[in-house]
Order: sequence, then structure tokens, then C-alpha cells
Amino acid sequence: MSDEPGYRRVLLKLSGEVFGGGQVGVDPDVVATIAEEIAAVQAAGVQIAVVTGGGNFFRGAELQQRGMDRVRADYMGMLGIVMNCLALQDFLEKLGIETRVQTAITMGQVAEPYVPRRAIRHMEKGRVVIFGAGMGMPFFSTDTVAVQRALESKCEVVLFDKSGVDGVYTADPKVDPSATKIDEITYDEALSRGLRIMDQTAFTLASENKLPMIVFGMAAEGSILRAVQGERIGTLVRPG
Repeated sequence: MSDEPGYRRVLLKLSGEVFGGGQVGVDPDVVATIAEEIAAVQAAGVQIAVVTGGGNFFRGAELQQRGMDRVRADYMGMLGIVMNCLALQDFLEKLGIETRVQTAITMGQVAEPYVPRRAIRHMEKGRVVIFGAGMGMPFFSTDTVAVQRALESKCEVVLFDKSGVDGVYTADPKVDPSATKIDEITYDEALSRGLRIMDQTAFTLASENKLPMIVFGMAAEGSILRAVQGERIGTLVRPG
């Protein structure tokens, strides 16, 4: 394989659950490992931005089911996302990687406001940009945020880390043992086969804007770098 990366600018979407190692809160060992993976991508000359979830702290939809107002619960989730962003920033900077956190909710003491052109400039200068606080509005999933931020910051692909799976399958492998992994599929094919890859809004936004995505798992060491260098891991979902 050539040393030249397959992509020059990518957006990595991480679930909040991965930050907690399956528990509530942040697991420093897990975040340190994620930071090392991202640092390897940056060292290879690939510009990278990150969107994280906040499910290790709060999930708005679940809090709503327990009687909390959905709007307030979603804003709490956005604050949880920012905590994950700051933890990742800390571990990246310990590795000597310049990092900027941009948030959709103004909080000037801990992060920059979200400004797409500034984010692009940071990446051009070799900095890792972490987008926090979701969309800054309730009712939007962080899957949708990842696609929207990738489009605005002109990323070539979105890398979706899916906890517990290493790609898209013909059925839920946790339920159907006969399910098989799909290496590559178009948006139209996924839709016609009824494959639920992610939040429908995120899927539609990526499809309409012809933004490819790679759905993979980070269990294997170096998986992010392998994906951005063009190695076929996970599932490539692409325009038709």
C-alpha cells in the first residue's frame, strides 16, 4: 500500500458509550487509547475532525421516557458531549497534538464557538478539531451532527465507529447468527433492503449530498488509520 492516505480530510464520529468503556462517566484509559489512534492519523498527514456522542452521561430520549422534558434532557446531553470533548482534547494535547474544541452552544471559557471556516483553517494548520454540544438544538442525533459538520467543513468521508459491530450486516448479528457482513453498499441499495445503518435524518443528509461513509468498529488497533489510508475495513456506504 502507498504511504499516501486514501483521504485528505475526514470526520470521525465516536459514540459517547465508548468514552465510558460501557460505564457512566469517562474512562481515562479508553480516552487515552482513542487519542493515540487519532494522533496516528494526524501524524500521517490526514486532516481530522471529531464528533462525539454523550450517551455515557445522558441520553435525551431515555430521560424523556423517565418523565423529563425532552428539550431540557437534550440540552443536558449536549453538555455531556462537551465533557467528552474536553477529555479527548486533554489526552490529545498530552501527545503534543494541537487541538481545538468548537461548540454549538457558546461557552467561551472552555471552547471556541462553532465557525466552519475557522474549523477548516485549524485543520489546514494540522490541528485536530472536536465539535461539541451536538447541533445546539434539541431533537437532533449526533449521527446527524456528524454528517452536517462533515459537509460544512468539506470532509471527504465520515468514519462512523459503531460499538459492538465491525460494519453493516444483512441483519442484526446480535439477534440473527446467520447475518453476514456487507463490504460495500450504495445508499439506494441500503434503503431498498431496509438496512437501518444509523439515524434516518443522518442517512438521508449524507445520501442527498453524496457524502460517503465508512461504518466500522475500533476494536482492532490502528483501525482509523487503516480506514483513512484506503484499506477496506468495515463497510463503505457510497452514492450510487
